[in-house]
Amino acid sequence: MADLKAAFEKAVAESKQLPEKPDNMTLLKIYALYKQATQGDVEGKRPGFTDMVGRAKFDAWAELKGKSGDEAMQDYIDLIEGLK
Repeated sequence: MADLKAAFEKAVAESKQLPEKPDNMTLLKIYALYKQATQGDVEGKRPGFTDMVGRAKFDAWAELKGKSGDEAMQDYIDLIEGLK
């Protein structure tokens, strides 16, 4: 568990230093996996129609509902490794 958390924190740091900026769909996936790993399932109301970015982020996070924090951490690590 401690190893996974350390690897996750390392991947978070590495995500800020990727050689190229990922496309928007990949950025949404990175965001959603991070939120799921650190906060669990999405809560609250979906942002309104005028908040397109907030809505996209909410939807991406909501798709991961039920995924454990450990699973989300591992998926996040794998995704960042694949982008390096």
